[in-house]
Amino acid sequence: MNRRQAMGGVAALAVAAAFATGAAAQDNWPSEPIHFIVGYPAGSSPDTMGRLVAEGLEERLGQPVVIENKPGAGGAIGVQQMLQGDPAYTFAITTNGPMTTSPKLIPDLAYDVQEDLKPVALIGTSPLILTLNSEAEPDNLEEFIAWSKENPGDITYGSIGQGSGSHLTTELFADAAGLDMLHIPFASFSEVTNSILGQEINAAFMAPSGALAQFKAGNLKILGISSAEPSPLAPDVPPIAGHAGMPDDFRAELWIAAVASADAPQEIVDKLNTEIDAVLNSQEAIDKMLSIGWQAQGGTQQDLADRIEKDTGVWGDVLEKAGLVKN
Repeated sequence: MNRRQAMGGVAALAVAAAFATGAAAQDNWPSEPIHFIVGYPAGSSPDTMGRLVAEGLEERLGQPVVIENKPGAGGAIGVQQMLQGDPAYTFAITTNGPMTTSPKLIPDLAYDVQEDLKPVALIGTSPLILTLNSEAEPDNLEEFIAWSKENPGDITYGSIGQGSGSHLTTELFADAAGLDMLHIPFASFSEVTNSILGQEINAAFMAPSGALAQFKAGNLKILGISSAEPSPLAPDVPPIAGHAGMPDDFRAELWIAAVASADAPQEIVDKLNTEIDAVLNSQEAIDKMLSIGWQAQGGTQQDLADRIEKDTGVWGDVLEKAGLVKN
């Protein structure tokens, strides 16, 4: 028995029974509560955004939408748990990590992204802002790149750990700019912030909300944002892409999405995509997500599939160059 058969056995029996009785007939879906497995703790961004989507879906579909938090392994546990549920009623709220980097970082990962999962909808994105402590010599991106090249190996940057979005974004930036920077990992963004404010490190890619608050207080310099285009999260911060010799297509965004089991009926996935897209297009959802540092997305299943494919390639290359790929 292969991996997918082992994981899908119980789920296949459950959905077969449901369909046999007509309770989960696709034209009547949903006829019972929907479950979203979130691979992160309560109060985290995936949890908060999952609950926002769940609230909107309850109003539109007339059924309860239950959030179940199953944190662990950087979000991968949540995806694994989802695959053990009824494919017609159990879905996952996850981030880019379990979909793009976990297959490289976890040798015994219990799922295959391409074989075991179906994209449902991209929920939200959040770029990162490149910051320096206020006493740093450079005042803009061009000066920072030149300064770093003049001091190879001496410019330090912080992140929230090996393989994290902030780490890989900086590695992607350094590779594109031809820089040799020293990585200092921390346990949280608060520790990164304290270290850059205390001038213990030189630079960091930070979440927009934290970066802008410290910038407005005069504690940080802001050099650019990692979105490909100007972001409503920080409309006055210029994109790094296309500036100071950086590639026009430079982009590094954290994202949150809904995914399904590969065994989920396509008609149901289509309907769920349509309903999530409608929720995310409401002004209420757009405003709520902006208030917590995320930009509402939505779009087609193919949009999410394309994002997964492209980011898997980009981050795979970064992980290879950083020596973090596990065999």
